[in-house]
Amino acid sequence: MTRMTAAQAAVEILKLEGVTNVFGLPGAAINPFYKAMKTSGGLHHTLARHVEGASHMAEGYTRARAGNIGVCVGTSGPAGTDMITGLYSASADSIPILCITGQAPVAKLHKEDFQAVDIASIAAPLTKMAVTVLEPAQVPGTFQQAFHLMRSGRPGPVLIDLPIDVQLAEIDFDVETYAPLPAYKPAATRAQVEKAVDMLVAAERPLLVSGGGVVNADAADLLVELAELTGVPVVPTLMGWGTIPDDHELNAGMVGLQTSHRYGNATMLAADFVLGIGNRWANRHTGGVDTYTRGRTFVHVDIEPTQIGRVFAPDYGIVSDARAALELFVEVARDRKAAGTLPDRSAWAAECLERKQSMWRRTNFDAVPIKPQRVYQEMNRAFGKDVRYVSTIGLSQIQAAQLLHVFGPRQWINAGQAGPLGWTVPAALGVATADPDSTVVALSGDYDFQFMIEELAVGAQFNIPYIHVLVNNAYLGLIRQAQRGFDMDYCVQLSFDNINAPEINGYGVDHVKVAEGLGCKAIRVFDPEEILPALEQAKKMLVEHRVPVVVEVILERVTNVSMGLEIDNITEFEELAESGEDAPTALYANLD
Repeated sequence: MTRMTAAQAAVEILKLEGVTNVFGLPGAAINPFYKAMKTSGGLHHTLARHVEGASHMAEGYTRARAGNIGVCVGTSGPAGTDMITGLYSASADSIPILCITGQAPVAKLHKEDFQAVDIASIAAPLTKMAVTVLEPAQVPGTFQQAFHLMRSGRPGPVLIDLPIDVQLAEIDFDVETYAPLPAYKPAATRAQVEKAVDMLVAAERPLLVSGGGVVNADAADLLVELAELTGVPVVPTLMGWGTIPDDHELNAGMVGLQTSHRYGNATMLAADFVLGIGNRWANRHTGGVDTYTRGRTFVHVDIEPTQIGRVFAPDYGIVSDARAALELFVEVARDRKAAGTLPDRSAWAAECLERKQSMWRRTNFDAVPIKPQRVYQEMNRAFGKDVRYVSTIGLSQIQAAQLLHVFGPRQWINAGQAGPLGWTVPAALGVATADPDSTVVALSGDYDFQFMIEELAVGAQFNIPYIHVLVNNAYLGLIRQAQRGFDMDYCVQLSFDNINAPEINGYGVDHVKVAEGLGCKAIRVFDPEEILPALEQAKKMLVEHRVPVVVEVILERVTNVSMGLEIDNITEFEELAESGEDAPTALYANLD
């Protein structure tokens, strides 16, 4: 048995659980943990500029690769409260991250000590476990349980709060015999899957809905195999985007009120059966439940028992990890295909494909100031199929999901349910840390970009290169559009005459100077013909300088983006594409 501090034991357990990267900020109450990291070695630490930024970096790191668990560390008091938004975002999207905070000594927890806050109680509703460890000998078991919980059932975050005297206390810990606890994941039975397949076979116009649980389970390959075996088209949710490539003939497009395709909504409305796997039936996917469910039979497969029936009661529910379920679905489909008992879905698939080949939104605008649709058209041209997009919320994210293309899982990384402004910069840094060899492209509106702009310095300091496409209309665009229903345009304008940057014509903040001041490279674009050259230049600068490169595109001030309150009543504010020339990077227009 080896004698070491509890902080040293915690660091050793992190490494034994597969952790290699940590994001955080040191401070007085967490310094023993940092001393243990320095002494032990083996963990790469990225120094964030804001503790909330560290939590989003951990999220991006987890979301980028199957099996990753991002770790963020902060001191006592405000460090923990700063990380609450990251815990909320991670919890909402079933993302495991571990937050470690320092704390006042145990004897002073109830004496209103400096920066002593009951962070475990604050974090409890947003985590699978939030605990202040009061006994040094409990540190190893607490960390072991944390990883077990994060990996078991519906994944999610954990917070461990370590009083400084607990960190410093010596304990006996046997590093050599430590082993991670096996994760628990519920699995469907053969009988359950047979029943679900019976229902699918009985339908005339079935669809598969592929959610974020398929991504979390690393099961996209099985999802595609099931679609191909049965000939059933697939609707990916926003969190499941990429589980079937956009150019696959059985990809039927996304459904919803905002991040959706015209052809996706039309196909959902034409369907009579839906098998949802690893999805939540989120309200921005379904819209009004009556419209979404009318005339359709539903089977819902989810890892979390309380998700079954949460939004609406399916006709049949199965509690299962997505991979475990899909393995059985593929097995049953193979058996029935071999027996010749699967119906021919070619006519239905062709009908869905025909909608996909024609129901486009226009992107080819030449106007100055630039219309945002043109930005996504040129992004499709500039970035290959292996690009990883990172975004969070706003008109930029909504329109990107309508117009960009994604070809694999974890290539669209998005804070889905929480949608916190400022998430994109630190999350992109976490993604690029996890996968330094890929092209990471973040997308923000100007307000999201300004929220945590200081984190760009982290990318410059630690040579974490990625491209950040910044679409600037000097507006809170999504809120402005929402205010149309209230007949107002109130407190949403970000424009002002910047006395130091008259060249940006009243668009306010000079993002180029700020980015350069933080050690990054930046390009500004005013003309639509300059977008593609700027993106190509950014790719070269990325390789040359190994820092974040910002491409700012100055947009028209007001663009209303397609959306509505029901999937059968989406308002199209712009003229639609009439031919491939109007949408040259639509998948079936002119991508070749």
